[in-house]
Amino acid sequence: MPERIETIVVGGGQAGLVMSHQLRQRGREHLVLERGRVAERWRSERWDSLHFQFPNWMLRLPGYTYPGADRDGFMHRDGVAAFIAAYAASIAAPVRCGVRVDALRLRDGGRFLVEAGPMTMEAANVVVATGPYQTPRIPEAAIGLPPGIRQITANRYTNPGELPPGGVLVVGSGASGCQIVEDLLLHGRPVHFSLRGHRRVPRRYRGRDFGQWDEEMGFTNRTPDQIPPGFRPPLLTGVRGGHTVDIRGMARRGARLLGSLQGVRDGRAWFAADLNANLDAGDASFRATLQSIDGFIDAHGVAAPPRGEFDACSGTPHPPLPEPESLDLRDAGIGTVIWALGYGYDFGWIECPVLDARGVPLHRRGITGIAGLYVLGLPRLHKVKSAFLWGVGEDAAHIADHIQGRT
Repeated sequence: MPERIETIVVGGGQAGLVMSHQLRQRGREHLVLERGRVAERWRSERWDSLHFQFPNWMLRLPGYTYPGADRDGFMHRDGVAAFIAAYAASIAAPVRCGVRVDALRLRDGGRFLVEAGPMTMEAANVVVATGPYQTPRIPEAAIGLPPGIRQITANRYTNPGELPPGGVLVVGSGASGCQIVEDLLLHGRPVHFSLRGHRRVPRRYRGRDFGQWDEEMGFTNRTPDQIPPGFRPPLLTGVRGGHTVDIRGMARRGARLLGSLQGVRDGRAWFAADLNANLDAGDASFRATLQSIDGFIDAHGVAAPPRGEFDACSGTPHPPLPEPESLDLRDAGIGTVIWALGYGYDFGWIECPVLDARGVPLHRRGITGIAGLYVLGLPRLHKVKSAFLWGVGEDAAHIADHIQGRT
């Protein structure tokens, strides 16, 4: 006989825990199932030098905030995992760890069957809160790499010392790719960096962290229909006290910058001739951010230091960098390729008709077309901040109200 529970929450990261908090506040019976440990991805799928990308004062969850004195510092990966675990304890979340959900099915009568190894549970409601970082993207070009070159994804990178000898080719210029390149350079490893489009922003500008400006200016509250086409997440790092990501500076420190990867064949990696265009677009996004903050300060009379911190970003053209068409991987001494190309979803275990052709859940602010089935913690679920540690609370409260209403 399956164990019967009113609501099952799948995932014990910040989204699942906040969902638990909201359900407990409403007196609703529930259970959180977590495949590993609470905050498992922060523990086992983040590299050793990683720090939270926003200041410590932005470590906040409903009813729980950063308790330390270093509000403007940047928490190490292990500290973030400990913060989330402490939150779970503070709200007495009913979490069962080491439980991997294998299948979710809809039964006759509208209840759900949740299968997790030898366990079977039945629920009136299921909230899928497994997060956006599920399946690392690996391009088709990966199959063309010569034997002997190790390839890993960003979530499996730990530190330079655990990589084979030789150079490293990092592919992907999101926050993960840039931070891994900086880590490799800091440890003296030869680095080749294949760039795509990216959005550079200042770590701090006119007296405040970028995260604070982003919140005060309302950007994190934008809904998907308010996000401009081609919008990219900002490149941010909290390493070494937090600093502005400077890709051109990486070249000055020894990294060889390359265009976007097009393929691998005959022992060579081939690249598009878009390196300088990508760098220029990143610089343009940086200037646009400065101008946006300046405009907000002027329009709202915000007390802030004067301009001048980034006079070097005035728009003066940079000398173009070489754009090689290809790279002989063996001649370059490449021993490792790191794929830092983002993530895709893995919801194949949801055996209910709520996924589109790409395997993405169809929903409206987390509420799917099947009564009682919800998703939480995905990017832009309702707002830009929906997948952020401090932003998931609004969506969780909305879903909890919906559950309360239908029960």
